[in-house]
Parts: sequence; structure tokens; C-alpha cells
Amino acid sequence: MTWFPIDLNADLGEGFGRWTLTDDEQLLSVVTSANVACGFHAGDAATMRRVCELAAARGVRIGAQVSYRDLAGFGRRAMDVPAAELAAEVAYQIGALEVFARAAGSRVSYVKPHGALYNRVVRDDEQAAAVVDGVLLADRTLPVLGLPGSRLHEAAAAAGLPVVAEAFGDRAYRADGSLLPRGQEGAVVTDPDEVVERAVSMARFGVVTAHCGSSVPVRARSLCLHGDTAGAVGLARRVRAQLEASGVRVEAFA
Repeated sequence: MTWFPIDLNADLGEGFGRWTLTDDEQLLSVVTSANVACGFHAGDAATMRRVCELAAARGVRIGAQVSYRDLAGFGRRAMDVPAAELAAEVAYQIGALEVFARAAGSRVSYVKPHGALYNRVVRDDEQAAAVVDGVLLADRTLPVLGLPGSRLHEAAAAAGLPVVAEAFGDRAYRADGSLLPRGQEGAVVTDPDEVVERAVSMARFGVVTAHCGSSVPVRARSLCLHGDTAGAVGLARRVRAQLEASGVRVEAFA
């Protein structure tokens, strides 16, 4: 038996103009939470509106996936942004998505950083505090989804924001519980069977095998299923089916 329910989240709306990346409609039939790109690493107004309407119709929670302003690099390039500027840009992204979520009869239910910002706020106190300041500017009740033990979660908890721990079935972990950087070999787990096995292990037992072979405790309430990988929809369906077959209750955290 699992020790708590598990949420399934995916990064959605990661297109721009005529360019599309994620199969939003199909993934929204599997996940319980949608991390919607807010225009800084991907996404545009029409895409945000469409994904919010689809998510609301399916009862999927809408989350603001905030990032550095980096369309060319898909938000995965390291950047140095002054704290006050980053806080304003985080609030701006949340506010933009909130308009479309409300219009669809829903609301923004949580915030999750993306890419380089996600990894930066694991260890960077200043950038973590800036993200939290941005969330507070937008809505002082929003949960913050991120890596357990991160500086972001410490800053959010200190500010009175709810924090939600996240895990990744298709990303390799280091022994300290952080993610192996994407530039290193083996950072992304591509074997579907292994992804499913790791997802179930984390959901049921709170543990995953690190890149070095050691067992790492991963106590997460939400499991990320990346939408920009090949065969993402089929893999997401397999993960959810195996979780439920293993006795794991799949439901949103927000």
C-alpha cells in the first residue's frame, strides 16, 4: 500500500505560434495537474487559453510553470537575473495564466519553476527568495511545487506558502537527492520499463536508485511526467495504469 495519494503532473502548452511540442489534449486525459508554460520559455496567449480550457473541462488542476525569459533556449540556459526583476517576472507569468484559467472557469492552483530556474533555486538562496517574492505578489495562498529539500521550499515555507514535493520517473538522481544535470550522460531515463518501475517505487516506497547505484529517499506528493519526450502520452498512460494496479491512489494535490 502507498503511504499517501500521488499526483501526476506534466509540462503542457510548450508551443509558440505555429510550433507545437506537447500533445496537450491526450496528456490531459492522464495527468491530474498541468504545468502550463506562461510565455517565457514557451507558450503564448492563444496556447495558454486553449490549455486552460482543456484542463478545466477535464477537472485537471492548472499550475503556472514560471521560468527565466528564454524562448530561444527553452528556459534551460543558465541566466543571472536581478532578484527584483525575477520576482516581478514570476508574478507577471502567474497573472497572465490566471486570466485564462479564470475565463475557463478554473484558477491557477500552484506554481512550479521550469528548467534552469527549477535547478537554480535548489541551491541558490537569492533566486529562490525572488521566486517566492513573485508568488507572494500574485497570490499568497499558492502552493509551490519543487524538489524536496530545496532552497525554494525552505524560502516558501518560511513565507507561509504551502510546499509540495515533486519526483521524476524519467530523470536520474544524484546521491544527495538532486537531479543529475541534463548535460551529463544518463541524466534522462529513456527506457519506458525503467521509468514505470522508478515511478512506482517512488510512489509506493519513497525510494529511487541514484545514478551511482545507491538508494535515495524521495518522499514526493507529485510525480512529473515530461510531455516533451518521444512517446510521452503512451508512457504517461503506462505509468498511471501501473500505479493504480499497484494500489496507488492517483489524485491532484491542490
